[in-house]
Amino acid sequence: METPHTLQQAIIFFSDADRCFEYAVSLRWQDGVIACPRCGSDRNSFVQTRKLWHCKGCHKQFTIKVGTVMEDSPIGLDKWMSAMWMLANCKNGVSSYEIHRALGITQKTAWFLLHRIRTAMNDTTGKIGGNGPVEMDETFVGGKVKNMHKSKRPLGPGVSGKPVGSTAKTIVVGMVERGGRVKAGVVLDRTNQTLDALTKANIADGATLITDEWSGYHGTAYEHGVINHAVEYVNGHIHTNGIENFWSCLKRGLNGTYISVEPAHLDAYVVEQVYRYNNRKDSNDRKRFEGVMAAVTGKRLTYSGLTGAATSH
Repeated sequence: METPHTLQQAIIFFSDADRCFEYAVSLRWQDGVIACPRCGSDRNSFVQTRKLWHCKGCHKQFTIKVGTVMEDSPIGLDKWMSAMWMLANCKNGVSSYEIHRALGITQKTAWFLLHRIRTAMNDTTGKIGGNGPVEMDETFVGGKVKNMHKSKRPLGPGVSGKPVGSTAKTIVVGMVERGGRVKAGVVLDRTNQTLDALTKANIADGATLITDEWSGYHGTAYEHGVINHAVEYVNGHIHTNGIENFWSCLKRGLNGTYISVEPAHLDAYVVEQVYRYNNRKDSNDRKRFEGVMAAVTGKRLTYSGLTGAATSH
């Protein structure tokens, strides 16, 4: 059977344990060299009946899950790979309750599994702006403060305990290259110091930066185009419609699928949407899935590490 191209084909394909295992191995070790994830030795023997390897370097056994986001998980590869396929390709995300019902695992397990997959979706490589202008903007995520009980309201801008320039909501800053990739993440504030550090870390030297009139962008080292949204939204090539489009995709997922996301976990949901956005054009469902599966190595998220902050769905 050929590798799957649709969710229906993927579920059928993954239901065959041997076929699923061989596919996973080919994605993790694409060069065909299987090295021990503990000591790096390539002197190992495969135990066919148990689907594991015995390393002759450190004299320990390892499975395909060791050294990946799936390590120590009792969940079968078929369910892991089905969940990866869904998260990589569902435009507005997929909730832990949907994974719980679809795969027959508990909601708590599904929530942890999805966060581990998001860890593999995190791509921080390279700068943007080498092939076109970069639009940069901020958005605010969170419930309406006016609907909160007074005792539950977070501190606002300038209040003791909060950085100046912060808000009662969580701030997400994003940058998108026209026709290219997006970079986005949660920040504590949107001061000039914070935004300047982000541009230098993520935007190529010599790029053109396009923003709104927020004062935090003043004094940037980049060629800077500014659109005043109080007057107009487009002035020739000066606009931020690209990053606004990304914000709409992000908020459809947050508001329509995940409903309530704790600030401590918001960055993981941003990472998820960034991955899908950056693979929207030159990819298909199978390639997006394979991209996640190929990136599971060397990343680990423990439940205690995840739940050190408040949980969300």
